[in-house]
Amino acid sequence: MYIEKINQPTDVKNLNSEQLHILADEMRQALLQKLSKHGGHFGPNLGMVEAAIALHYVFNSPTDKIVYDVSHQSYPHKMLTGRKDAFLYEDKYDDVSGYSNPDESDHDFFTIGHTSTSVSLACGLAKGRDLKGDKENIIAVIGDGSLSGGEALEGLDFASELNSNLIIVVNDNDMSIAENHGGLYGNLSALRASNGKAEDNYFKTLGFDYRYVADGNDVEALIAVLNEVKDSVRPVVVHVHTLKGKGYAPAEEHKEQFHWSLPFDLKTGQVTVNGGGKSYGEYVADYLEEQAVRNDKLAVINAATPGALMLRNFREKHPEKYFDVGIAEEHAVAFTSALAKGGMQPVALFFGGFIQRAYDQLSQDLCLNNSPAVLVIENCGITGMDAT
Repeated sequence: MYIEKINQPTDVKNLNSEQLHILADEMRQALLQKLSKHGGHFGPNLGMVEAAIALHYVFNSPTDKIVYDVSHQSYPHKMLTGRKDAFLYEDKYDDVSGYSNPDESDHDFFTIGHTSTSVSLACGLAKGRDLKGDKENIIAVIGDGSLSGGEALEGLDFASELNSNLIIVVNDNDMSIAENHGGLYGNLSALRASNGKAEDNYFKTLGFDYRYVADGNDVEALIAVLNEVKDSVRPVVVHVHTLKGKGYAPAEEHKEQFHWSLPFDLKTGQVTVNGGGKSYGEYVADYLEEQAVRNDKLAVINAATPGALMLRNFREKHPEKYFDVGIAEEHAVAFTSALAKGGMQPVALFFGGFIQRAYDQLSQDLCLNNSPAVLVIENCGITGMDAT
């Protein structure tokens, strides 16, 4: 196996094209084996295998700095940076966290468990490099779903002002945790349909140079484009179209379900862990479905996590009462407050770890205005590896 011999990124550079393809297959098989037994973020990592290989083939980490957004798509990166044993051997599965972690490796620069962060963090690294007179490449990796987050939008708005090397790899699998929501996704769709040639281009409007890779799971195509932008003296977006869940048919078909998964049977795709009864989330969802029939003023707000918060049935049965705002908790809270002021009876549901992004809005937009809204905060306790 090639993966067993990869102890650092320079080992990747010694492989030829055929060997890189074999390496990708081995990495994907290791991910399938580990995640089916251990659980974790599934679809995003299966889709990022070739991109991770290409990044380490072209750039010189850790001198060149790769910053992973959320970092739940960083498992392949970990496999190529000295941590492969945590994906190959069951007794070592818990040796690494589910996110990038500087305590694990010099190839990780931040501990990241929240979305939409990588562009802003990379901007800071790039500005620090420029102030010191250094020349290394700074690369931010961000998924299309994360682009809806406020910090990502702020970072992109600022980035073009750097006028120096900053490479943003947009991993576009046409999915957030669930489906994408927001106006910019119409433009991403147009860019995919036109092979990156659509006249309207969100990234060019913001001042970026732009490259498009139609098959983001083609390692040679990725290497070619990354070589083009390496050592760029201007901010550039490399927009790559990948397949979420690539290599595992159930995950390719059921992308939302397999964004993150508990341990499951590889043959059937069925979860093998019994939760032991009905969850609080299911009770809440059932109550909301009952109220939707009786209450014309009910509005249910969610920020990109309908599956995890048991809202899939509600979404399908009552689409006129369901509002998914994307990964935008700040907007969700303000939107909820205004719905209440407008005479609706809003119920907004969030993960405990995600509502942190909206502390100011909770205080200023909701509480200060005494808006009569219900907030349901789930998963507020201790969780395993990378469950949120």
